Amino acid sequence: MRALIVSPEPLDSTRGNSITAVRWAEIFRKLGHDVSVATDWTGSSGKDFELLIALHARRSHSSIAAFPGPVVLGLTGTDLYGDLPGNAEARDSVSLATRIVVLQRAALQELDESARAKTRVIYQSSVAATRGQPQDNCFDVCVLAHLRDVKDPLRAAEASRRLPVSSKVRVLHAGRAMDATWEEAARSEERTNPRYRWLGELSHEGAAQLLARSRLLVLSSKMEGGANAISESVVCGVPALCSDIPGNIGMLDVGYPGYFPVGDTGKLAELLNRAETDPGFLGSLNEFVRKLQPRFAPEQELASWKSLLSEL
Repeated sequence: MRALIVSPEPLDSTRGNSITAVRWAEIFRKLGHDVSVATDWTGSSGKDFELLIALHARRSHSSIAAFPGPVVLGLTGTDLYGDLPGNAEARDSVSLATRIVVLQRAALQELDESARAKTRVIYQSSVAATRGQPQDNCFDVCVLAHLRDVKDPLRAAEASRRLPVSSKVRVLHAGRAMDATWEEAARSEERTNPRYRWLGELSHEGAAQLLARSRLLVLSSKMEGGANAISESVVCGVPALCSDIPGNIGMLDVGYPGYFPVGDTGKLAELLNRAETDPGFLGSLNEFVRKLQPRFAPEQELASWKSLLSEL
């Protein structure tokens, strides 16, 4: 099958849509399909595509509306928790799509019955990084998030300020500042908070290595469609402390013991302290994560895509 994946972000971007588009292209090639990736479809590419896979209902609407064949729409966090309630183009893309893909099961609650019937949950997989040996003289906690408002990226740093003097927590933050204001905020936090280090943007391999040698991941986002950082942390065996948003709960399930309310610095500090000082609590996080690992296995994601494509 000749397929085109449309993502509104350029391929060299490190944002989630671009990373997902590249990952999906690799999956399609493994399944034996001829796939290209572009920022839109105009019908003038000179190639006769049989299938369009579009990321982002609103921003890819023109491509979805114009494409003459079947369309698989991948809904992002912005779609689910931002655009769909009030944007006509986003809703029209959902209506036009032949199939819809969401990255976690809680996303189904945001769709009406007709859309839900053609939606498939496909968890993004990850290949396990070799688990590093955490340092004994510190309790490293990593944050893998670009510095922008929706990620609430300095929440872990602020929580670390509230820990007891005896705490060995060190927050290591990898991510690019999306503007000068965020860059200054991170540098200011680093100057005044001895427990925080901003590492800037790392390669995917560098971020994976940071995760593998950390004791915890903190994901404090205000909105997520299905964070790849969660799948990577689960497969790596590093538990996460997450904001209790639907996108995170849909990845880790309701009973996961590592949630805190969005923006609740005090609760996050409490969880960090428990993880550092209570082996039973940290053990329960590790055990929960271990049981979730098959959900994010590459063969599971491959089989889910193969099943979806067989429906078209």
